[in-house]
Amino acid sequence: MMSDPDPMRLKCELDRMRAVRHTGRVSGVTGGVIRIDGLAQRARIGDHLTLRRNSGPDLQGEVLHVDADQIHMLPGAAPDGVSLGDPVSLDQLPAFAPGMHWLGRVIDPFGAPLDGKPLLPGTQECDLMQTPPAAVSRKPLGARMETGLAILNTMLPIVQGQRIGLFAGSGVGKSTLLATLARTMQADAVVVALVGERGREVNEFVETALGADGMRRSVVVAATSDQSALARRRCAWSAMSVAEYLRDQGLNVLFLADSVTRFAEAHREIAVATGESASLRGFPPSVTPLIANLCERAGPGTAQQGDITAVFSVLVAGSDMDEPIADILRGVLDGHIVLSRDIAERGRYPAIDLSKSVSRSLPGAATEDENQVITDARKLVGSYEQSEVMIKAGLYAEGADPLLDRAVRVHDELDAFFGKADAEGIKNSFNRLSLILRRAGSNPVQETQNSRQF
Repeated sequence: MMSDPDPMRLKCELDRMRAVRHTGRVSGVTGGVIRIDGLAQRARIGDHLTLRRNSGPDLQGEVLHVDADQIHMLPGAAPDGVSLGDPVSLDQLPAFAPGMHWLGRVIDPFGAPLDGKPLLPGTQECDLMQTPPAAVSRKPLGARMETGLAILNTMLPIVQGQRIGLFAGSGVGKSTLLATLARTMQADAVVVALVGERGREVNEFVETALGADGMRRSVVVAATSDQSALARRRCAWSAMSVAEYLRDQGLNVLFLADSVTRFAEAHREIAVATGESASLRGFPPSVTPLIANLCERAGPGTAQQGDITAVFSVLVAGSDMDEPIADILRGVLDGHIVLSRDIAERGRYPAIDLSKSVSRSLPGAATEDENQVITDARKLVGSYEQSEVMIKAGLYAEGADPLLDRAVRVHDELDAFFGKADAEGIKNSFNRLSLILRRAGSNPVQETQNSRQF
């Protein structure tokens, strides 16, 4: 029995059905690309194909090239067992039509349910490659958002409609931080794109990290690492399309992508198959506009729409923050958060490296007094990090540098504060941070406001 039997959705699904299926034949296989005769006048780039092998399961794929007399198919798996003359049918992809009833569900990049329950598409099919809202019609960035984490409530604020990058190596808490934001960050709805994740981790993310409360307002779009490059690349586009649908309903949406690196790697596989050279440290030149387009689709909507606040994660190999994907994202986003392996190894989570992270919503996202607190805290953190080797070697002598003296006194307390959750809100986070700075000695707000509380 259907869990959501809306007659209008049922009618739309029946209207999309077609009685005719066009078929061609395999005419050659070269380098993993299959050439097909008989479909050139019907097929379009990106259309779905099904190849029926003489032995073994059907092979799914996508139209990669269209010539005057034949098309080229990029299969979703190795073309083992394919022979000349095998039949290939041009299939109609299921409509990708999000709906409000998708909240709480886990789906694949084609809109099919992964949680074992039936799911109908919505009533309006959407284009996976939509253009962003016109630049001149977009709203400015909105109000500061509650994140549930003290360091993001204060030092690295995220505002409504902001797009931020999350740069991390493997095993330093990237997925955990994304799951925390999905559960605790202020938003009407959450859309999560799990691109190329391990199959075990998809269920773990849904059941454990998000939990029942987090899933109620979430749509999870997942393509596991064993799926084809076509499905993995499509995963990010499908998830963004869901976020755009919810934004168009007036909701303020939190979009979480894990990760843009695997999205770019999937595109590289496809681009190389088309003959594009990999010249950007292993990535094709087309990866830059591809990532920029995905990021631009997020952000503030128009006056009649909600906003998409986005966090795009990047898996940096060897903690190289200058690798191509991280560098591309830094140029198009409104800030970045860097996770440090050194901080994670000493047990502080989230392992955010404050000195290497920046939110471009500042100074506008904070009041004048709050900006003074942020500046003072950054000075103390920077002063301690510059002299950390000397301090640990026992060469530090108190009294030589008043700023360093304050930094040493407050370091442990500040470090603990940066690792704390704070469900009581932004004002409470600033109160706690101001109290820590006050105990370290004078701070700008105490001097000018006489211990004024925020």
